[in-house]
Amino acid sequence: MTLSKDWQTLYINVNLATMTDGANSYGEIINGALAISDGKIAWLGKQSDLSAHFSGKNDSRVVDIIDGKGQWITPGLIDCHTHLVYGGNRANEFEMRLQGKSYQEIANAGGGIVSTVSATRKASEEELIASALLRLTALHHQGVTTVEIKSGYGLDTENEIKMLKVAGFLANELPVTIKRTFLGAHALPTEYKDNADAYLDIVCDEMLPRVVSEKLADAVDVFCEGIGFSLEQTKRVFDAAKIYNLPIKVHAEQLSNLGASELAANYDALSSDHIEFLDESGIKAMKKSGMTAVLLPGAFYFLRETQLPPIELLRKYQVPMAVATDANPGTSPIHNIHLMLNMACTLFRLTPSEALAGITCYGAKALGLSESKGQLAVGYDADIALWNIEQPAELCYQFGVNPLSRLIQNGQQVLMNESA
Repeated sequence: MTLSKDWQTLYINVNLATMTDGANSYGEIINGALAISDGKIAWLGKQSDLSAHFSGKNDSRVVDIIDGKGQWITPGLIDCHTHLVYGGNRANEFEMRLQGKSYQEIANAGGGIVSTVSATRKASEEELIASALLRLTALHHQGVTTVEIKSGYGLDTENEIKMLKVAGFLANELPVTIKRTFLGAHALPTEYKDNADAYLDIVCDEMLPRVVSEKLADAVDVFCEGIGFSLEQTKRVFDAAKIYNLPIKVHAEQLSNLGASELAANYDALSSDHIEFLDESGIKAMKKSGMTAVLLPGAFYFLRETQLPPIELLRKYQVPMAVATDANPGTSPIHNIHLMLNMACTLFRLTPSEALAGITCYGAKALGLSESKGQLAVGYDADIALWNIEQPAELCYQFGVNPLSRLIQNGQQVLMNESA
């Protein structure tokens, strides 16, 4: 690609965690520098090598020179699996569970996903934007520059469309890249509770054509599970997505092993998400098709699950592991990407470099963005975060104290924290 001969911004006296080596290391460049031109990374390397490209602070080709004071730069963080747009909350259900109420008792009282669907349908676009913006702002202030947002709480055509439109509107509210995923096959609405196939008629023949014609989604997802949709029903949605050349993702192997990850691999899916019950056959299929495994430690924690994802097998077959918040009202009402880093390490035993790769280069891969985001490399989008830390492992080691110093999106500074 052709970049401007001028550098709009030059960061000096910084350490770089390039994340160009996947999960194997941070790809460190100690005592480095990084230049930005036309919203892209134009040069990076050791500061001692800078003189061959830059004649000093009076070089008229550079508009802005920033002394990083020894801080660390990483790629902007990526949350590749969220359900940020929804109405209401389920705090009452949370309390009922802790008081000993069963799932069925909660459902009979109007709880569960039915309550979120009802609240989402009742909410206006403006109300959904206002509530989702609070959640997105929290992530943004933690260094997140790219977020995936799924539909799936409308469960009828107009409300699924409404959710996807709201997700798109959020990109006008904050300088964050939004990727939208159509998840019409998330659950059965009450009006189709005994007729899943009839509901899928609506998903495939009515919702999906509207979503495509209005350009509202970047991918299609399905919740394939005993309490969701069967393998055959999932295949039907995948076939419909394939007609429109939409990439595929899948909620799979969270509560049981139905083989959804292996099915998705046959469609060259981007990712399989949750995957606590994923087996070796499924992992082999994912590796062969180049899929990413998306780990969601927040849901594992919140539901007090005990079945760990098959981390060692994923390592053995070198399947990339992304990490995401799964931010949603029922099973992971958590909007803290730093907490996910810590949980990925403490609950799932990822190394800090694996966890950081999970929200940078592999998060990008899970969204089909591995050629433009998630790494510090020449020609990549200048989505970068400057951290007041002494080593990258600190981002996984603690949470609650935000070390973000500056956040840059497409080469433009969008956040600055002078106290960091």
